Amino acid sequence: MPITILTTLSILLLAAHNLRFGETGIAMALLLFTALVWTRRDWLRITSIAVLSWGLFTWTRTLITLLQFRIAADLPWIRLCLILGTVMGITVLCILGLTSQKTRAFFNRGRDHAQPQAFTALLTAGFLFFIRETASMTMLLADRFIPGSGPVEIIALTVYASWVCGHLLNPKTQAGTRRRVWLLFSIVFFGQFFLGIAGIDQCLMTGILHLPVPALIVAGPLFRGEGFFMPILFASTLLLVGPAWCSHLCYIGAWDNTMAIKTRPGDIPIWAPVLRWSILFFVVLTALGLRLLHVPTLTAVIMAGMFGLAGIGVMVFISRKRGRMVHCTVFCPIGILSNYLGKIAPWRIRISSACTGCTACLPTCRYNALDMKALRRGKPHITCTLCGDCVSACKHGALTYTAPFMTSDMARTVFLVIVTTLHTVFMAVARI
Repeated sequence: MPITILTTLSILLLAAHNLRFGETGIAMALLLFTALVWTRRDWLRITSIAVLSWGLFTWTRTLITLLQFRIAADLPWIRLCLILGTVMGITVLCILGLTSQKTRAFFNRGRDHAQPQAFTALLTAGFLFFIRETASMTMLLADRFIPGSGPVEIIALTVYASWVCGHLLNPKTQAGTRRRVWLLFSIVFFGQFFLGIAGIDQCLMTGILHLPVPALIVAGPLFRGEGFFMPILFASTLLLVGPAWCSHLCYIGAWDNTMAIKTRPGDIPIWAPVLRWSILFFVVLTALGLRLLHVPTLTAVIMAGMFGLAGIGVMVFISRKRGRMVHCTVFCPIGILSNYLGKIAPWRIRISSACTGCTACLPTCRYNALDMKALRRGKPHITCTLCGDCVSACKHGALTYTAPFMTSDMARTVFLVIVTTLHTVFMAVARI
C-alpha cells in the first residue's frame, strides 16, 4: 500500500530526527510504532494521523529554528527550506491519505471499536509523556533501570490500553477482561512492593516504604498532618469515574474480587451499612487520636498493618464464603467514601422498563448492589461501583450506563475509555 509505505518512511524520518538530537528512547518508540502500523489495525491508522500531526509540528518548529539561525548567521537557507518543506509536504500527504477510503480498506482489522481504542491509546500516551516530562522524580520504571527508555515503555502501554479498551467494549469479554486486568494491576503493584522490600530501590517511587493499606489514604494524612497526594489522587479519580475506583483501580480490591467466586452469592446482612459507617468513623477517630497523643510512628504503622491483615481475613473467610466482596462493601472505609462521594461523577447504571425480571444479572454482582428491589426501582443500590458486569450479562439491554447529554452507548464508551486510561496510567506509575 503506497500510503502506508510513505507513512512508514515519514515516521522513520521522525525517528532519525529524534535520534540525531539524542532522544534515543523516542526514536526506538517510533521504530516500534512503524512495525505496529503493518498489523493493519484500524486504531493504529487513527493514531498514525496523530503521530504524523505531531511530526508536522516538529518539522515546522525545526524549520523555523534553523531558518532563524541561518538568516542571523548570513548562511544559505533556500536548500534547507526545500528539504524540510518536502518532508512536511509528504507528512501532510500521509495524513490526508490515511483518511481515504482506500487506506481504510487496508486497515481492516478491529474496526468495531477502533475510535475508542485510538482515543484510549492517545490519552494514555499523552498522560504518560506529560508525567514523564513534568514530574520531579523519575516515574516510569523503564527510565529507572535504563535511562531514556521510557518512551518504549509508553508505546507498549498504549498498545496494552487499546487492547484492554477493545475487550471491555465487547459485552462477551467485558467481565472477564475487567477481572483479569484488575488482578494484573494488583500483581504489578505488589510485585514492585516485594521487589522494593528485597532491596531493589528502583521499584519504590520515593525509595521510602509505605504500607499498601487502602484505609491509609484517609488515615495516613490525618495522622501525619501532611502527605495529601493520595487523597488528592483519590478525589480526582472520583471526579472522573466515580466509584469505579473500587472495581477497576484499587490495588487491594482485586484480591476481594478473586475471593468472591461463588456462582450464587449470598446476601449481606441488613445491618452492614451501619458497620460500614462505624468502621469509617473508627479509622478517622483513631488516626486523629494517635496524632493528638503523639503516638510513635512505628506504633501507628503496626496498628495499620493489623487493620490490613484483618481486611485480608475478611476476604479469605467471609468474602470467599458468601460470594460477595465483603471487604470492599462492608469493611473498607475507602469503599464507602467511593460509593457516596463518587456520585459527583456523571456516570450511573440504570435499569430500564425493558427488564423482564429474569435475574440473569443478579449473580454477576459481587458488590451487593442488585436484588429484586433494585430491579423494580430501576437502579442499583449505593454499593454499585460501575463495574459493568451486570450490563454485559443482560440479554435484553435493560441495564445501561447513563450520563447527561449522552446516549447509553456513548456513555458506556466514554466511561470505559477514561477508566481504561486511568488503569493503564496507574499501573505505569503507581508504586509505593
